[in-house]
Amino acid sequence: MTAYRYRALNPSGKLVKGVLEGDSERQIRAQLRGQSLQPVEVGEANHPQAGKSNWNPSFTFSRVSTGDLALITRQLATLVDSNLPLDEALQAAAEQSRSARIKGMLLQVRSRVAEGHTLAYGMAEFPQVFNEMYRAMVSAGEHAGYLGPVLEQLADYTEQRQYTGQKLKMAMIYPFILVGVALAVVLLLLIFVVPELVGIFAHSRRELPALTRGLIATSDFFQLYGVYLVLGIIVLVIIFRRLLRNPRRKKRWHRALLRVPGISRVLIATDTARFASTLSILMASGVPLLESLRIAGKVLANLVLRQDSEAVAERVQEGSSLNRALKESGRFPPMMVHMVASGEASGELETMLERSATNQERELEMTMGTMMSLFEPLMVVFMGGMVLTIVLAILLPIFDLNTMVN
Repeated sequence: MTAYRYRALNPSGKLVKGVLEGDSERQIRAQLRGQSLQPVEVGEANHPQAGKSNWNPSFTFSRVSTGDLALITRQLATLVDSNLPLDEALQAAAEQSRSARIKGMLLQVRSRVAEGHTLAYGMAEFPQVFNEMYRAMVSAGEHAGYLGPVLEQLADYTEQRQYTGQKLKMAMIYPFILVGVALAVVLLLLIFVVPELVGIFAHSRRELPALTRGLIATSDFFQLYGVYLVLGIIVLVIIFRRLLRNPRRKKRWHRALLRVPGISRVLIATDTARFASTLSILMASGVPLLESLRIAGKVLANLVLRQDSEAVAERVQEGSSLNRALKESGRFPPMMVHMVASGEASGELETMLERSATNQERELEMTMGTMMSLFEPLMVVFMGGMVLTIVLAILLPIFDLNTMVN
């Protein structure tokens, strides 16, 4: 059976849409008429709708959130662990989904499973939702007969990734708000307040202090060219993002970021923690080490670190130990290298990789917390300095007038 999307009119004339399974479009139309619905449009869930000739499933499902993926994985793990047949588990997960897109995707995967294909094969039609690591773990679980436990591990991993991402976003909300408010206050002072206060000195024949002249020039600039400045910044950001679409330029940019103190530490900790966690869960699921290294390297966001991970995989393939290959790279944290060496010696590499990832995530949280703690008082000092500068620029001419009068 195949999943079909439909649009139909109910008895009151309202347009409704959804997803149904059937052997053909004719059968779907018959089902709709049996439900007192008048079909308007029926088409396969993985084929373009009318007027959308460039549609493809990977594009349509590229925006499934991490939370939705975690929920889907947890539902499938629970249903499979309860000894429910896989096609029925997919059907039940689809029925529980409130999103028509996700429901159509799950029903399409179910169709492939019902045709005799593996779950990993069905998920491969939606690579933007189920990445290579996800599919490799599912495939390993299917071949080993431990699909339920593997899905449980995947659910834990996806939920942990969602939790970490939300925590970092929440940590960044306050600083961004603080920066935005500070810039808005300064710009409002320069555009609306300063011209009114400094205008009283415009007709003075005395030469104004340098600080006041600079403030007046800055205020005039923002009044005349403020809009163009904002538009210019937006254009530069768009151009910069387009330039980074080139892999060479993007790699040079990533290399430059790794040379910036502070930023490089955060980037390396984030990527290597993700690398260690992915490698651990892949190996625990029965994926061979070389295949795990190849897949884990693709989860790295920084292209330079990704190239280093490929070099690590090549050294391991040539016979080197994993800890020696990581050490020779020079990019991976020493603590991670030592824990990998301990894991290889004790035969508990998966466990030590998981602990390494946990330690790096904790270190990253502490680093981010320290940076945020320093950032807040620095922003207060910046705001105070800007306001003090504006006040002094206004008061200095007044002091000069008082001195002249005296």
